[in-house]
Amino acid sequence: MPTPSENTLFGMGNPLLDISAVVDKDFLDKFGLKLNDQILADNNHKALFEEIVKRNKVEYHAGGSTQNSVKIAQWMIQEPHKVATFFGCIGTDNFGEILKKKAEEAHVDAHYYEQNEEPTGTCAACITGDNRSLVANLAAANCYKKEKHLDLDSNWELVKKAKVYYIAGFFLTVSPESILKVAKHASDNNKIFCMNLSAPFISQFFKEPLMKVMPYVDILFGNETEAATFAKELGFETDDIAEIAKKTQNLPKENTKRQRLVVFTQGKDDTVATVGEKVTMFPVLDIDQNDIVDTNGAGDAFVGGFLSALVQEQALEECIRAGHYSANVIIRRVGCTFPEKPDFQ
Repeated sequence: MPTPSENTLFGMGNPLLDISAVVDKDFLDKFGLKLNDQILADNNHKALFEEIVKRNKVEYHAGGSTQNSVKIAQWMIQEPHKVATFFGCIGTDNFGEILKKKAEEAHVDAHYYEQNEEPTGTCAACITGDNRSLVANLAAANCYKKEKHLDLDSNWELVKKAKVYYIAGFFLTVSPESILKVAKHASDNNKIFCMNLSAPFISQFFKEPLMKVMPYVDILFGNETEAATFAKELGFETDDIAEIAKKTQNLPKENTKRQRLVVFTQGKDDTVATVGEKVTMFPVLDIDQNDIVDTNGAGDAFVGGFLSALVQEQALEECIRAGHYSANVIIRRVGCTFPEKPDFQ
């Protein structure tokens, strides 16, 4: 198995500090939140952030979907350090310092664009039982500038070093031009560009930038809810997940040397993946309901495990097995956190 070198995996996205707390249904109702949803904060949610930090037992974890995934990929790989690179925007504040420290502890080579107009972004993870509702206040994360960061020679060199690229769909709300630049580079050089549908609102309200990037996407991730919304937005006229995967695979593609791979997770149900002309189901690992602590980060963890095997040039089955393993570890813990070392054979 080839050992990946430094900066083989490149991720770019919204670095957020997760603020997680257990809340009750009244709290969700008060702020109009749905179970297991992800939304962007608006003015109505200002009080939510003030209220959640006053709760007992608030936990702070370095988060943001893409950053979570590359961190888990690095954890699965262990050595060498800094296989994963991460770009995103933070503020020059305490939360930004925490994110820098956490990235360093996770051995991720994070290069943040730092600005002082907006504070570091946060994400409120409102936990009720084994459900979670996420409200992201992007703040600084929304200030990422292609010309001020990605285009700089020293940063673009790091992009060129990579062989596998991963950007969550969430970043489409911030800098679609940065995504396109990276996606085109991957496509022109026959490298692997991966993306995630990330949340139903991305397909609904950011369909145009999403579909501009789609021709460059070699591997597309998503969960069953996101897949259904995507299918509806594109007029697929089916709610059969295997059929949606197939139709998504067959959307126009720039680099014809690589057939698009579509991978949809479905919580405790089988993961669906396109394998050549077929669609195959891969059962997830069994887990006792009582062992599930927090499903927040399960999707990010699946992608992280998958990418860790992908950069080591493993077959699809192995990539999915690694994804299932890391998701199974993450849901037993609060936040997207992990033990010191993986126990994955």
